[in-house]
Amino acid sequence: MNDAHTNLAQPRMAAAPGRGTIVAVVVVVLTVLVAGATAIGWAMTQRGGDGGTNSGGGSGDDAGASAGPPDGADCAEATVDVTDADELESALADAQPGDIIVLAPGQYEGNFVMSAEGESDAPITLCGSRESILDGGSTDDGYVVHLDGASHWVLQGFTVRNGQKGVMADGTTGTVIRDLAVSHIGDEAIHLRAASSDNQVLNNTVSDTGLRKPKFGEGIYIGTAESNWCDISGCEPDASDRNLVEGNAISATTSESVDIKEGTSDGVLRDNSFDGSELVEADSWVDVKGNGWQIEGNTGTASPADGFQTHEIVDGWGDHNVFRANSADLDSAGLGFSLKPERDNVLTCDNTVTGSEAELSNVECRDE
Repeated sequence: MNDAHTNLAQPRMAAAPGRGTIVAVVVVVLTVLVAGATAIGWAMTQRGGDGGTNSGGGSGDDAGASAGPPDGADCAEATVDVTDADELESALADAQPGDIIVLAPGQYEGNFVMSAEGESDAPITLCGSRESILDGGSTDDGYVVHLDGASHWVLQGFTVRNGQKGVMADGTTGTVIRDLAVSHIGDEAIHLRAASSDNQVLNNTVSDTGLRKPKFGEGIYIGTAESNWCDISGCEPDASDRNLVEGNAISATTSESVDIKEGTSDGVLRDNSFDGSELVEADSWVDVKGNGWQIEGNTGTASPADGFQTHEIVDGWGDHNVFRANSADLDSAGLGFSLKPERDNVLTCDNTVTGSEAELSNVECRDE
């Protein structure tokens, strides 16, 4: 839809070591090395297998959700523990690369801004369980979580609710938004914009959006509508590129489950599930208006019209997208995949549609 979306310490030994002590030290060192290698391997898998943050390309089959993230409460050892909103604000303001900020269970009311820059090998982590609740207090205004020019963060496990926007990322890079529960939101739940690139949105649960304005109630939103480019991206396309959106469960949205805007390129939308039973301001789960996106392995149920759509809102956009191994279960006389215009978009023949009145597409499936 439209975008008014403009708002560890090493132990010391007291005496010279004997043979038994040396053996013990060797065992400990080997244990640490093995554990470290395992952790690094898991992190690299999450980033697409090459240790970089450019997982938007997401070409590795073992990236993201296929490896499975930790449980929401499975935080690493904290470097900073917080128990209330004031402590959280201070921790965010003072954050340094490698910090692990862990939220105690409880409610944290306010709008929380993250502007610090982590590093690719030392991200800043904010982690909590589902019982760690960031609450914006009102669905009428405010971003509950605002990544504002931030880089290399990991947001993991906690709940976000009661804001006009849930998680807003402006000019954010190399960041992972993982295993959050985002619900009861005035407009859209998770939004990457203003050249937010090379990020990963993984295994989140999104529901109950559009409580302020249904037409802005998208689940996950990438980029900026052309009508707002002058507000957000200097009147140029909002190049929020190479983002990976994977393994998310999206339901009870009033607008699209995922809206991919004109100006965005080379992202991956993979293995997500969509329930469109409460769509009132959209006629599909997914709108693709960007270029070079890979849309694969997604499943959807219930839509007032179509499952997946492409659009050419701006000349040259909405092109070279590939739809692969997706499944659309429609309860309407719509199309599983509406590619209008077709251009160089590709619908492979492993996509499926079910529904007594539904058709696969307006275009012939073909090999890539």
